Amino acid sequence: MKLVNIHKQTVFLLFFLIGVYSSQAQVSTLQQCIDTAQIYNKNLQMSRNNMAIGEQKKNEAKANLIPKVTANADYKYFTNLPYQLMPLSTFNPTAPEGQFKEAQFGVPHNINANLQLSMPLYNPQVYGAIQTTKIASELTELQYLKTEEQIFFEISNLYYNAQILHNQLAFIDSNFVNAERLLKNMQLLNEQLLAKGTDVSKVKLQVAQLTTQKLSIKSKYEQVLNALKFNMGISIEQNLQIEPNIQYQTANEYTPSSILDIRIIKTQNRLLLSELSTLNKSRFLPSINLIGMYGTTGFGYDKLPNDFLKFYPIGFAGIQLSYPLFNGTVTQRKINQKRFELHNNELQFGLFTEQNNMQVQNSKMQKEVAKKTVETTTEQIQLAQTIYDQTILQQKLGTASLTDVLLADNALREAQQTYLTAVIDYLKADLELKKLTGNISTTK
Repeated sequence: MKLVNIHKQTVFLLFFLIGVYSSQAQVSTLQQCIDTAQIYNKNLQMSRNNMAIGEQKKNEAKANLIPKVTANADYKYFTNLPYQLMPLSTFNPTAPEGQFKEAQFGVPHNINANLQLSMPLYNPQVYGAIQTTKIASELTELQYLKTEEQIFFEISNLYYNAQILHNQLAFIDSNFVNAERLLKNMQLLNEQLLAKGTDVSKVKLQVAQLTTQKLSIKSKYEQVLNALKFNMGISIEQNLQIEPNIQYQTANEYTPSSILDIRIIKTQNRLLLSELSTLNKSRFLPSINLIGMYGTTGFGYDKLPNDFLKFYPIGFAGIQLSYPLFNGTVTQRKINQKRFELHNNELQFGLFTEQNNMQVQNSKMQKEVAKKTVETTTEQIQLAQTIYDQTILQQKLGTASLTDVLLADNALREAQQTYLTAVIDYLKADLELKKLTGNISTTK
């Protein structure tokens, strides 16, 4: 339980200016934490790398339109020259038909060296891949923005949690001072036989409970700071101080805009349609390539006295047409898969739209409840503070018991805690509403 004195002007201003922190440590605002995460958060770094990979894939697809030139060279030594059957009439005109004589062709040494050129004039798969990788690159950019949005959301939540724990610690420090003062007064009254020993024990219990509570909250505060550092991408050993002032102000309604999840689903739909179009074209449209080769062929004979090594040029240019007739229904199976994926994508779009509408309504209600709670607890804190001050005065005059003081203190602390929780709940609900309506980026 806590014994505190809260300045009334602080309640009316709806924020707290409390907490003693090291003057040597740099206090980081929420925006500074987000800016740090933009540089050091590893998830964002990986997402940026994925964007670079997507750009390279798009360039790779375009590179398939560039002519390809390959150099080839080979050497063959025939231990047995290839045979061919020749009609016997070739050697003997009087030989009967249907009789053949084997003959070996060529020389033992064969050398080939050439340059081959290939350039697609029209290839539906290549053009389809270019369009598909372009859309995939857009999808990667949206996924980066989604990761960025999620990191912003998580850091904001952690920052708000750290603020409320920081303020709770400040409350406990203030309460501890009041509890120690009350304990001294009760011990003095007990020595003067004006208070019971049980009253002193009750106050000692209050002090012990505050000590235990402070240790628990301090541990939670350090854990939240560590999680905040992790999301920022900095070492947990690094000193981090947050801004203790809770910036509470009522926000206006947000104009719904296209949220990233919806944009991602729509882009995925375009990607699937592009892949399906490419598959359909590859079934019915031919591929046309420009081909060419230039090189030399060498023949060698190593038996004396007729040994020789001679080279002869070879070259050609032409157009190659390839038309798919039947590939075992593989393409048709892929088309069927894409159609099912498209159907799932459409179902996902409808499901997410309905879910988002429901979440927006719930978030608005949570925000409104938190707003009313803040307004109500502001008045409750003022009233509880007045009651507590009067009870302390009555206790000094002997007209109120220690139990009355503790009850008044308990009511005051509950109002304080409810107020702090309501303020953070309002900020979190406002953040959630920004995310659900596509306005979270406007806070950066």
